[in-house]
Amino acid sequence: MPTYEFTCQKCNKEFTLIIPISEYEKGNFRCPKCKSKRVKQQITSFQVVTSKKS
Repeated sequence: MPTYEFTCQKCNKEFTLIIPISEYEKGNFRCPKCKSKRVKQQITSFQVVTSKKS
C-alpha cells in the first residue's frame, strides 16, 4: 500500500498515511491532531517492495 506524507497548514503537524490508492483519490484527508482538512501533501521519495516468486 502506498505511503503519503502530509503537513497540516493549520497546526503545522507532519503526518503519514498508509492508504490504498482508491482512498487517496477520494481526497478526504484530515490532520490527526487538529482534525483540519487544510493539509498539503509533501513531495517524498518512494520505494518498491516486491516478493520473489520461485
